[in-house]
Amino acid sequence: MRDYPLQPSIPKLAPLSQLATPPLRLGMTQWSHNAWQRKFYPSGTKSGERLARYAEVFNTVEGNTTFYASPSHATVANWKAATSDAFRFTFKFPQPITHQMMLRHSDAMVSEFITLMQPLHERIGLWKIQLPAAFGPQSLPDLKRFLTAMPTAYNVGVEVRHPAFFAKGDDERAFNSLLMEYNADRIIMDSRPVFAVPADTDALLDAQQKKPAVPVHAISTSNTPMVRFIGDPTLERNDAFFANWQKKIPQWIEEGKTPYLMIHTANNDQAPQLAERYYAKLREQILLPPLSPLTPSSVNDQQISLL
Repeated sequence: MRDYPLQPSIPKLAPLSQLATPPLRLGMTQWSHNAWQRKFYPSGTKSGERLARYAEVFNTVEGNTTFYASPSHATVANWKAATSDAFRFTFKFPQPITHQMMLRHSDAMVSEFITLMQPLHERIGLWKIQLPAAFGPQSLPDLKRFLTAMPTAYNVGVEVRHPAFFAKGDDERAFNSLLMEYNADRIIMDSRPVFAVPADTDALLDAQQKKPAVPVHAISTSNTPMVRFIGDPTLERNDAFFANWQKKIPQWIEEGKTPYLMIHTANNDQAPQLAERYYAKLREQILLPPLSPLTPSSVNDQQISLL
């Protein structure tokens, strides 16, 4: 098994969230969720304090918020204050850039967004380009121009939805080759669990209506492959779908890559527990640091006092 690098001042059993150069990044699609109150956030945690608590356990997060609206300068400063240098955000480019303009004629908007996020540049592990299903092979020249303009020091991830990029033909090979040329990562969505069962809850029905049912191609085109695993709220029903990732992710780590594993569930109520479950399964395959406890210490103390 490959060991993980440690800072001289960090003890051998330091948790994942404290490591500046961890073997992988584990997180979810959000850091603020009301259903996590008391199960994950300590009692009395205010909404503005949730990111700091989240970063005590997980070392990355999928920044979907920037897809819908750009944050204020004060919000960016607050995000920096709530995290340490060991934490990594993965922010999406705004929807107008990727979905409305489809990467064309967007240089000014891109520059404005990158400048806005400047205080967090050293904590952005992946700049995410999520493209709509309409972005097909004919648009690859636009992606090439976009990647050419991106600073070479940035890690970039690209998520596509067009069927041609999953058909294992010339179009998919051209897409993968383009990513390799620019050291960009192909973001992998695994939504199989939510489509494998009847929509017997409102959360599953909503997920089946909104999530893309695209094939899973476990391809790493650069050094920080990202897997977005969208799970069934019934946690144990996801195990069969995670089995291959339990092998592939350690393989990437052995190759010197730093995978990003982003865990969702249909309503995200049980996402922290699912992330904990699959991190434990990865630790069965490869030496990894421990994960900090999900249950806040204040809850543990209260439970002990009742015994």
